Amino acid sequence: MTRLDDKIAIITGAASGIGRATAWRVAAEGACTVVADLNDAGAKQVADEIAAAGGEAIAVQADLGDIDSVRAMVEAAIKTYGGLDVLHNNAAATHLAATTDLPVSAADPGVWDETMRVNLRGAMVAIQAAVPHMIARGGGSVINTASGAGLTGDLRNPAYGASKAALVSLTRYAAAEFGKQGVRCNAISPGFIVIPEKTGRAAVEATMLRHHLTPRLGRPEDIAALVVFLASDESAFITGQNICVDGGLLAHQPFLADFR
Repeated sequence: MTRLDDKIAIITGAASGIGRATAWRVAAEGACTVVADLNDAGAKQVADEIAAAGGEAIAVQADLGDIDSVRAMVEAAIKTYGGLDVLHNNAAATHLAATTDLPVSAADPGVWDETMRVNLRGAMVAIQAAVPHMIARGGGSVINTASGAGLTGDLRNPAYGASKAALVSLTRYAAAEFGKQGVRCNAISPGFIVIPEKTGRAAVEATMLRHHLTPRLGRPEDIAALVVFLASDESAFITGQNICVDGGLLAHQPFLADFR
């Protein structure tokens, strides 16, 4: 027996990075896995790779900024597998954070609205669509990917950070509303995660490593491991929490690296 046998899971943003690692890990732990991503070809590749390795997975193209698309994603899970136990709201408008999410003094309201539409409203709509099916199966687990950017201030990406802070709050509201019906909701706040697809960041990674308490930076698999735990019955008494997976990045005084 593996930890997620007989469970059905949706992983959004699963074509790459954290989502891809999580889809692989969840499937390896026995779950029927819906690999959801705006990148349809990427989602299909991940689902095919999981299937080739002996897992059970389907790919669904999903736009978290489109309400009908989010609802269709959940319905695809129900139609294919007959229920739903786990929802990992992982997808985010990271392309905006990387390009047009300017400091507050220069922020574009359109970029702000688009960021909230995908990162926050998309998660809310997915929870609305998924939870009734979880309740019908006796309970379930919602896991939201927040961010350390939602817990601190910075000179960049205020829309992204604010959306992730709001996602932590949404996590607690969902936990409060659905807990007595057997549905838990928790958030994960990753720190600096090294994504293999992203190259040319050696200088940034070296700077970030100075401020970690661990001897290495984060990997997508570090987040996937916690998702599996929160999706499993082992975490049955954990809900309404935001868990930082950041190598201790936010656990120390900001001047520690300089004194070290």
